[in-house]
Amino acid sequence: MMPLPRRSREVSVIPVAEHEEILRRLSIRDDAYVESLLTQTGANAAASGLDEKTRSLVRLGALIAIDAAPPSYMEAIETARSAGASSDEIVGILVAVLPAVGETRVVSAAPKLGLALGYDVAAALESHDGPPIVG
Repeated sequence: MMPLPRRSREVSVIPVAEHEEILRRLSIRDDAYVESLLTQTGANAAASGLDEKTRSLVRLGALIAIDAAPPSYMEAIETARSAGASSDEIVGILVAVLPAVGETRVVSAAPKLGLALGYDVAAALESHDGPPIVG
């Protein structure tokens, strides 16, 4: 019988991917790390790996998901617009999140998002002449 080859006792260091480090730190609720992500825009932007426009659109999607109050949309839309997002892209978020968050959240968010964009959906529906709007 041949002897088994001996394993090296040296431990090789495998670089940890950044996404794995972030997942670990969030999973253990690394308070200092979480605090830096919440309070330092630069740290949040760097850790997310997303450009400002994408980050602002993701945040709007999150506001829709939690059924945020109307004032919450104002700042988020201002940030999205300053990052280059168009009104069509902002409204497109409603369509994009519909399968994930459901009809109730999207229907609730639509007039709030409209007001934040400067469009009063309720007033437009009241003054609508012509056949009823149906899907």
